Amino acid sequence: MKFDPELFKREPVLGIVRGVPENSLEGVFNSARDAGLKFLEITLNTDHAFRLIESAVKKYEGSLCIGAGTVRNREQAEQAVASGARFLVSPTLSDNVAAYCGKQALPYFPGALTPSEIEKAWQAGAYMVKVFPASQWGPQYFRELKGPFEDVPLMAVGGVTPENIPAYFSSGASAVAVGGSVFSQSRMVNGEYSKIHDDLKEILFAVKNFLNTME
Repeated sequence: MKFDPELFKREPVLGIVRGVPENSLEGVFNSARDAGLKFLEITLNTDHAFRLIESAVKKYEGSLCIGAGTVRNREQAEQAVASGARFLVSPTLSDNVAAYCGKQALPYFPGALTPSEIEKAWQAGAYMVKVFPASQWGPQYFRELKGPFEDVPLMAVGGVTPENIPAYFSSGASAVAVGGSVFSQSRMVNGEYSKIHDDLKEILFAVKNFLNTME
């Protein structure tokens, strides 16, 4: 499905799937969908990433919004979009990717950490700035950032848990992302899909519970 800003605002959780084996794709994505997750990225440093994106988009068109992660240049961006990616995520800002997403009206989530990097990413047209690694600085860092950057939506990436989710959101994060702690290589390879499902349910509950208290 297409990227819906209102849905992402209501359910601001992004799943990061890195290194999923092709024969585990369906099990991993079924577990994510059944847990209630709506937004997932497949990183481009995954084997056969473009093929996996295309396959996932076709199979889950009605239930999941699927994007491409670790997009580092314009060529990768074009291939990802040709494969059906609905949004793009980068480890750092790529001006070429930002310009391409602007022309395509495609949500772009570049990574940044310092205030200078965040400002540059936002000025380049980011839909939301991915603060990574959030775990090294914690929720308090977001509180400090929102002073000068109150208009810049920030996503916490790295070390996000059900326990610290309320702290991140109350400190100014607009969204969170979860990756290896949930979609671990061993779980995906060994078919431990129920663990992925259960962890995602817990994370989604923590997010929704916090957002409900803010209404």
